[in-house]
Amino acid sequence: MSLELKNISLAVEGHLHIYQSNLKLEKATMNVLLGPTLSGKTTLMRIMAGLEKPSSGQIIWNGKDITNCRLQDRDVAMVYQQFINYPTLSVYENIASPLRVMNKNKHEIEIAVKKAAEILKISPYLDRKPIELSGGQQQRCALARALVKGAGLVLLDEPLANLDYKLREELREEIPKIFERSGAIFVYATTEPEEALLLGGNTAALFEGRIRQFGKTSQVYRNPKDIITADVFSNPPMNFLKFRKKYKKLTFEDGISHTETDHLSNLSDGDYIAGFRANHLDLTRKRAAQIKFSVRVNHTEITGSETFIHMNYTGEKWIGLVKGVHNLDQAANIPVYLDLAHIYIFAEEGNLELSAFYATKVK
Repeated sequence: MSLELKNISLAVEGHLHIYQSNLKLEKATMNVLLGPTLSGKTTLMRIMAGLEKPSSGQIIWNGKDITNCRLQDRDVAMVYQQFINYPTLSVYENIASPLRVMNKNKHEIEIAVKKAAEILKISPYLDRKPIELSGGQQQRCALARALVKGAGLVLLDEPLANLDYKLREELREEIPKIFERSGAIFVYATTEPEEALLLGGNTAALFEGRIRQFGKTSQVYRNPKDIITADVFSNPPMNFLKFRKKYKKLTFEDGISHTETDHLSNLSDGDYIAGFRANHLDLTRKRAAQIKFSVRVNHTEITGSETFIHMNYTGEKWIGLVKGVHNLDQAANIPVYLDLAHIYIFAEEGNLELSAFYATKVK
């Protein structure tokens, strides 16, 4: 079983919403579409489902071209961000509805509904109407309906976005387990990098209608191919720092110079952009290899056990994420420390030259 998008694009009134894209998804895989709002995640899902017809390209399902097939002729189930249930039907009948359309007999429906309800922990509520359920229970009902359908392709469009934190955490853990034995292809859209990492599987990083990179989630996170992908897969956004390498010396925008470390020795002389994530900035020097930068505090956000520090470095906006509660004066000048072993190095045009995790030259 496989789904392949071949040279797919979508234009609306002359404006490209999805640029030419290629993507191949295999049986029994979790595939995350990660990107900010308006990056094209939902549009790409609607193309996969048959709700939108691409302007060019083909959709191949198990080797068969289904580009012009109707939605009802496709082996697909979809769960949306909103709790879409039939309000006049009981939870039981909501879950059973796709099975009735498939002309399953009463016994088959009974077994399938009860099994799905048990998996999604809504067995006690089968006789209730959706309006009598909490938001999390309503979304579980929608997920159960997708599960019983037994579709080969299951599309989950930000299904947890409207739930509270506790429910999101619970379902994030459950969803891969719920569907792992079904053998279906799962596509899950999210704006949150943390959610992609928790779900695992594969991730396609999207930005402004383009698939920037696709691969194993951990690999896309650790080795983003360019600045845009790195920024898409960072929350808070990745910090950037321009520098020049010449004669084994690194010179930063504020004029500070630093002798290169071993893992930068193979980097050619030239101008580069360093990228690093918020948690790699420290307020105190913890290792001798760390470089000191002077920054100006814009404001802080205390989340409880951690503090987000919004700062300015020579016109660049940085965000640091540090442990503990730190009440820093606005406009204060403070030192921060960064280990060069934690930076990604991008060429001026944005392509990755050196990975922070492996410290190896990117070919």
